[in-house]
Amino acid sequence: MIIAASLCPWPPVLARELTGRDPVITELRKACAEATERLVGARPDLIVVVGPADETRRWDPGSRLDLSVFAPALGSGGNPALPPSLGLGALLLDQVGYRGPRILQGVSEYEGPAGCAELGAAIGGSAERVGLLVMGDGSARRSVQAPGYYDERAAAFDAETERALRHGDLGALLAISPALARELLATGRPAWQVMAGAMRPLPLAADILYSDAPFGVGYLVAFLTPQ
Repeated sequence: MIIAASLCPWPPVLARELTGRDPVITELRKACAEATERLVGARPDLIVVVGPADETRRWDPGSRLDLSVFAPALGSGGNPALPPSLGLGALLLDQVGYRGPRILQGVSEYEGPAGCAELGAAIGGSAERVGLLVMGDGSARRSVQAPGYYDERAAAFDAETERALRHGDLGALLAISPALARELLATGRPAWQVMAGAMRPLPLAADILYSDAPFGVGYLVAFLTPQ
């Protein structure tokens, strides 16, 4: 069963090697570190990292991301084919010293809500005490400087996602339209819906640790526990 879940975004700047000092990134990194530490502190038997990928499949749990996919000069000897969302999730676990069993689970953006929920339910039965590290960004269309430019629907989309998390409204997460999420470049949708499938129907307590869009991309960090 799921004992806790942490939600984090996956901007490349989570890797300290890729950026210098930035007060916004420092705040985001601290929130992600706290969420991951709290997840590990819940003492799961297994942590499953869930993130968007080109296809729905598991990756070698020992895989690490090769940072040269972002900066050629930083070849780290990792797996360049590993989805960045999973690689950065693995990095967060490594940074807080987690050495226990892990699963790296990619989810395709074309996986529908029902398929995501089914996958989540299966993950929930993977061990007696399962922790989820859910990697996913909100809309990348929050400003004219955003990767996808500005879309007036983006802020409301991210606000509704945050509301659903704050109130443990898993039904609202499962109701997110895949088509709308793709239009708004919200990569977190399939991972959030996997989490919803894994944790329903239990009520949730949520602690939002960070919510902002510093680069025109909605970044949300949260820690959730079933009640």
